[in-house]
Amino acid sequence: MAKSSADDEELRRACEAAIEGTKQTVVLSIRVAKSRGVWGKSGKLGRHMAKPRVLALSTKSKGQRTKAFLRVMKYSTGGVLEPAKLYKLKHLSKVEVITNDPSGCTFMLGFDNLRSQSVAPPQWTMRNIDDRNRLLLTILNICKDVLGRLPKVVGIDVVEMALWAKENTPAVPSQQNSESGPVASTVVEGDLKVTVEKELVSQVEEEDMEALLGTYVMGIGEAEAFSERLKRELLALEAANVHAILESEPLIDEVLQGLESATNCVDDMDEWLRIFNVKLRHMREDIESIETRNNKLEMQSVNNKALIQELDKLLERLRVPSEYAACLTGGSFDESCMLQNVEACEWLASALHGLEVPKLDPGYASMRAVKEKRAELEKLKSTFVRRASEFLRNYFASLVDFMIGDKSYFSQRGQLKRPDHADLRYKCRTYARLLQHLKSLDKSCLGPLRKAYCSSLNLLLRREAREFANELRASTKASRNPTVWLEASTGSNQNVNVADTSSVSDAYAKMLTIFIPLLVDESSFFAHFMCFEVPTLIPPGGPVNGNKTGGNDDDTNDDDLGIMDIDDNDSKAGKTSGELGALNESLQDLLDGIQEDFYAVVDWAYKIDPLRCISMHGITERYISGQKADAAGFVRLLLDALESRISMQFSRFVEEACHQIERNERNVRQMGVLSYVPRFAILATRMEQYIQGQSRDLVDQAYTKFVTIMFVTLEKISQTDQKYADILLLENYAAFQNSEAYEQACTRHISMIIYYQFERLFQFARRIEELMYTIMPEEIPFQLGLSKVDLRKVLKSSLTGVDKSIASMYKKLQKNLTSEELLPSLWDKCKKEFLDKYDSFAQLVEKVYPQEQIPSVAEMRELLASM
Repeated sequence: MAKSSADDEELRRACEAAIEGTKQTVVLSIRVAKSRGVWGKSGKLGRHMAKPRVLALSTKSKGQRTKAFLRVMKYSTGGVLEPAKLYKLKHLSKVEVITNDPSGCTFMLGFDNLRSQSVAPPQWTMRNIDDRNRLLLTILNICKDVLGRLPKVVGIDVVEMALWAKENTPAVPSQQNSESGPVASTVVEGDLKVTVEKELVSQVEEEDMEALLGTYVMGIGEAEAFSERLKRELLALEAANVHAILESEPLIDEVLQGLESATNCVDDMDEWLRIFNVKLRHMREDIESIETRNNKLEMQSVNNKALIQELDKLLERLRVPSEYAACLTGGSFDESCMLQNVEACEWLASALHGLEVPKLDPGYASMRAVKEKRAELEKLKSTFVRRASEFLRNYFASLVDFMIGDKSYFSQRGQLKRPDHADLRYKCRTYARLLQHLKSLDKSCLGPLRKAYCSSLNLLLRREAREFANELRASTKASRNPTVWLEASTGSNQNVNVADTSSVSDAYAKMLTIFIPLLVDESSFFAHFMCFEVPTLIPPGGPVNGNKTGGNDDDTNDDDLGIMDIDDNDSKAGKTSGELGALNESLQDLLDGIQEDFYAVVDWAYKIDPLRCISMHGITERYISGQKADAAGFVRLLLDALESRISMQFSRFVEEACHQIERNERNVRQMGVLSYVPRFAILATRMEQYIQGQSRDLVDQAYTKFVTIMFVTLEKISQTDQKYADILLLENYAAFQNSEAYEQACTRHISMIIYYQFERLFQFARRIEELMYTIMPEEIPFQLGLSKVDLRKVLKSSLTGVDKSIASMYKKLQKNLTSEELLPSLWDKCKKEFLDKYDSFAQLVEKVYPQEQIPSVAEMRELLASM
């Protein structure tokens, strides 16, 4: 009989490989042919051609439970088995052998959980009856043992199956996982409790059995007589058996002799086997000894090869390329050679890092060759760092000396020269990468280099500031205003000759506009060029409170050195604080002394017009608010110092003016309005003009001092003549209260408060008014920023919660006033001014946006009246 595919171990291994990872064990694998009812049909054979498949029975244990599966395997294009379908045996409901197949090798398996019961299940055809019986018995055994039930069996004779199972007991394996391995189980007839549609005993067999029983029953009336008859027949049968046994005694003797002869042969064979076993054991020991020696030799050979390879790698690490050694010890630092220098630095840093323990095996660290090579590399590093540092110090000095020696770099008579450091920074950038590598090789070398750079560039910056400030003052034409504003000798009806000194504050603003961004840029460039680990100062070319920070249009990328950070950890926040302190110390060396030229401009402006300190103070405040970067510490300190000096100069002017007021009490018998009252109104008008919307603290403090000393002096003068004291006080207080300057100051202050709260609304109205001079009102909604959508956005942002905005105006007015008596009148003026402005805005909206709805003027008037 041909070998069954169920015994094919390679097939089983292929099935196990196909379901690898599922934790399932293959119990049986067998080749089959799959078809769709081809037997007895004359349809198209193309659709019903048999396809080769492999059926595999598998089990999976999960705790105390065992699950059984039927897997269908198909062959892929490359001839490799792969899973096609999976059936759970717990859903197997019927096993039916197809009667149309004459060979009886075709059967169907019915499952009760198939989604489409209208499609006929596939038919499986085995190679022979033995394979069919073997597969079906294995399925029935698994169903009985694992699931505890049997499916319905149709078309199979159970007795025939049981007889086949007895005859082929070893050929029906059922894999059971036990400590002793697979154990073959046999299906016996008693185990097959199968429900079949075909009757176990045919009708003919039943009639024969009844006839047989009838021979015994016929003529017997009592059970005892029947029992006696059976006993007699049994004794006759036993006697016949004994007689047959006695007749076969010669045959038994012959068999016993043959068995004895076979026993002797077996004993001889056992002796020979023992001898051969001893010889084989000795031979096995010799073979093991030879194999051991061979293994040691092979291991020694492998170790020697690995050792040679490792030593080759170590020697490669220890080798110093001649071109790098020459470059590090004596190469040029010209611009054309910087690429070779950078490559040599990178190699040196990598080589030093490669000899450290994390990169180098700890066992090699103590080797003499490694120590000597490390010392050699350290010597190369120190030599290169010394040479590079000396070259850079000389290079910085030579660049600055060249620029200082050329007068065309600086401002000259009749020509203000904006400092231009584009060429200087371009030349420095050539060596930015070198500085990065010097930092990675020896961070301590950066200190002297930074000092050398600061020392050289400080000379250039101070020279540029000095020449610029000198030419700025020389080219600014402005008449000097007298410092005697409230002098008693000046009559009340005489006007002080007030000259236009706006060019003075413009000159100061120009000085800041040119040099503050330059100093910020220099600070930023220095921080990056000299490898400080601090955040970026400001974006290149970014504005400082509306002004361009860059002094040169073509120098917008000064902060970009065109290099990448070598150390990825340079920008870590943990290092920033210490580096920031060192940077500010270096910036002090870089920029110290330049403040004297700014002081000179402030003092010069004060001598021409002391009131210009107000404008300069506001300009300085704008620049201070624009300097937020930590790394521009010196620039912020410079601006703070300028603000303090301007405040000090203005305080000096206020003290002198107060002293002039005090001198009025020496004049006896002064009548009418004192001279300093109308002159204070003129002074206040000028001071308000110079504020220009900036902080009022400086001017308000001056007002407090002026008014205090004016009223104290007025009281003293009135006491000199009690007869006319009240009339003198009455006239002077009335003149002070009703002065035109007071009204102007009120108007300006109220406008400032209104615009502070509703600036966007009234700026929108101002833009509409300006456009109405040139275009028609109906065209205005189509202008950029003045569409209906823009109007709605302005209305939403300005008039949403307008009551809160008006309350904020009141609070701001109240906060700025030190005299509560003035608050009611000022608040009435503020409400009237706001209502007038809103009325104008409403009229403009009605003309330009007739369809848009806004709060009416009447509603706004009621709201203001209720506030």
